[in-house]
Amino acid sequence: QVQLVESGGGLVEDGGSLRLSCAVSGSRFSINDMDWYRQGPGKQRELVAIIISTDSTRYAPSVKGRFSISRDKAKNTVYLQMNSLKPEDTAMYYCNARGSDDAGTVFSSWGRGIQVTVSS
Repeated sequence: QVQLVESGGGLVEDGGSLRLSCAVSGSRFSINDMDWYRQGPGKQRELVAIIISTDSTRYAPSVKGRFSISRDKAKNTVYLQMNSLKPEDTAMYYCNARGSDDAGTVFSSWGRGIQVTVSS
């Protein structure tokens, strides 16, 4: 079983920057893909960015050019650098990791989320 813990959220002004981190812990697992999702007030959860095992990345159109996803495989940590933040980026941000354990069982695990608030 793996656990994901997000950090780095908070309150920032319009145009500011934040860097989110998501650390994966547990025993005997390997991670393939990691994603960041977000859910704004009254909205559905949406995919923000994804980084796959080859370190290829994809972004939602609304954040492309402003956000950057990266990972440190040795630390089992994924990051989301968010620049030029806008009030519409205000949301709870969630980390998701997909991989397998040493028995070959595939998993998809979520963090509890972290709040990002952008003031206008």
